[in-house]
Amino acid sequence: MQRYKILHRTYYNFSTDVQLEPHEMRLHPREGHDLRIESSTLNISPSATLHWSRDIEDNSVATATFDSPTQQLLIESELIIQQFNQTPLDFIVADYAINYPFVYKTEDSVVLFAYMNFTSQTGKDVLTDWVSELWQPHERIQTYELLQRLTTHIYQTLLYQSREEPGVQTVAKTLSCKSGSCRDFAYLFMEATRRLGIASRFVSGYLHTTPSAIDFGATHAWAEVYLPGVGWKGFDPTIGEMVGTNHIAVAVARLPESVPPIAGSFIGPPGASLDVGVWVTEL
Repeated sequence: MQRYKILHRTYYNFSTDVQLEPHEMRLHPREGHDLRIESSTLNISPSATLHWSRDIEDNSVATATFDSPTQQLLIESELIIQQFNQTPLDFIVADYAINYPFVYKTEDSVVLFAYMNFTSQTGKDVLTDWVSELWQPHERIQTYELLQRLTTHIYQTLLYQSREEPGVQTVAKTLSCKSGSCRDFAYLFMEATRRLGIASRFVSGYLHTTPSAIDFGATHAWAEVYLPGVGWKGFDPTIGEMVGTNHIAVAVARLPESVPPIAGSFIGPPGASLDVGVWVTEL
């Protein structure tokens, strides 16, 4: 078991007083047998009324409503979590899915249908051609090996670039530019696995990295695929590895744009500056 402290601080500064509309926050990690929350605090200024709920994906959502106008919004989440996913390769795939290609059982396919639909139509042929370079229909391969091959290929052939602008690049743009952010790589991985008939979903969360003078951790994105006998298993094409102890999942979704850490609006003159800091510390 490994313990981490996560501090996620967000500042919005406005040019004048504004009225804040409700803000949704997905900052609470997904608990389960591999992750437990030891303590959690959420500080918001100006003061807000909080309502906790679960969305359709069972992500924890805090909705803040505000009464008074303000020129600054501060949201600070501090958590201590216990991470138990220290042996990510310790899993057993159902016999019929050990090798690829395989077909999900009918009852599973009904539930997984939404996670197998292609969401990117732009560059469809480009993606098909790209996937065909990694696997041909005549090849018999272990399912895990194919997924790891895809993860490694993205890591080795595309250049990671941090992007401040919101949204996710199209698959065609990521492949033509040969670069992208972690969310772009996760989306490319998702679309590729869906073309292969494997259900996948987007994950947002945190990544613990080796600390440096300027890097103490980061928000991060990766993908999960559904493996029969195992469940949802994470792969991170940004670092070329299977998801393990250093990954802390917060929210999952069929579409990348569905789970921003913070989403909201305000009434007032346009324009606002944003400052975000994330620190993930091993305890």
